[in-house]
Amino acid sequence: MNYLSQIKLNKKINLYKMILGFLKNKILWDFNYKSWKSKSYLNSMRNSYKGHKLVLLCNGPSLNKVDFKMLKDSGMVTIGLNKINLLFDKTDFRPDFIISVNKLVIEQNKDFFNETDIPLILDSSASTYIKNKKNINYLYSLPFQLKFAGDVSGSICQGYTVTYVALQVAYHLGFENVALVGCDHNFATKGSANMTVVSGEKDPNHFSDKYFSDGVKWQLPDLLGSEIHYKMAREYFENDNRSIVNCTEGGALDIFNRKTLKEFINE
Repeated sequence: MNYLSQIKLNKKINLYKMILGFLKNKILWDFNYKSWKSKSYLNSMRNSYKGHKLVLLCNGPSLNKVDFKMLKDSGMVTIGLNKINLLFDKTDFRPDFIISVNKLVIEQNKDFFNETDIPLILDSSASTYIKNKKNINYLYSLPFQLKFAGDVSGSICQGYTVTYVALQVAYHLGFENVALVGCDHNFATKGSANMTVVSGEKDPNHFSDKYFSDGVKWQLPDLLGSEIHYKMAREYFENDNRSIVNCTEGGALDIFNRKTLKEFINE
C-alpha cells in the first residue's frame, strides 16, 4: 500500500471511529435515567411560554450596566448563563433559569450548581458529577455544528457559544421575542478560536474579574463560528414570526436589531 492510500485509509478509519463513538455515547445517554427525566421535563415545557418575552443574560462586561431593579420589577422571564451566580452578591435579582454546557465552566461552578434551587439546564456530560435534583435537567450536545434545534428534547448544537444553546431553548419554550443583554461579542484576550488557555489573576473579558481567574482553564471564543450560528438563530426565529433583539449596551454584535432594554420591556 502506498503512502497516499494509507493516509486515505486512516482518514476513513478515524471517521468510522468518530461515528461509532458518537453512537455509543448517544445510546448510553438515551438509556440513562437522567436522560428520561430530562426529556420528560423538556417535552412538558415545550411552548409553555408561547407569546411571552424573554431577557437572556449573557456574561460580557456590559452586563454590569443592566438595571436589574427595573428588570426584576418588570416581571420579565429571564435566563442566565454559566457563572451568572457571580452577580448575586451585587443584587437580589435572580434569573428564572440558568443554562450551562461548557465542561470546564460546569466543573468550575459545580458547587453552586449542586446547591442552588434555580432551575438548571446543563450539558449531559455533567450528569456524572452533578447531584440528582429535581431542578436539574440536561441537554445532549451533538458533536457537530450548523444545526438549530427547534425541539431540544432530543439533542442540540452548541454553535460555539452557550448563547446559541440558550436561543434554542428559548425557541423550544415558545418565547416570541427574545432580548440579549451583556452580549459584548468582544474579548480582550486574543488567540486561536476554541483553544484552551490558562487564565491570569483577573478576568478582563466577563462581568466579574473572578469569572476565569487565578489560573483556571478556559476556551477562547470562536467569534466567527458564533456569528454563523447567530444568523441561523435569527433566520429560524424570523421564519416563525418571532424575533431576537440585542439590548446590550455597546458591544460588537450587530447581527440582531438593537434597542434598549427599557424599550423592550415597555413594548
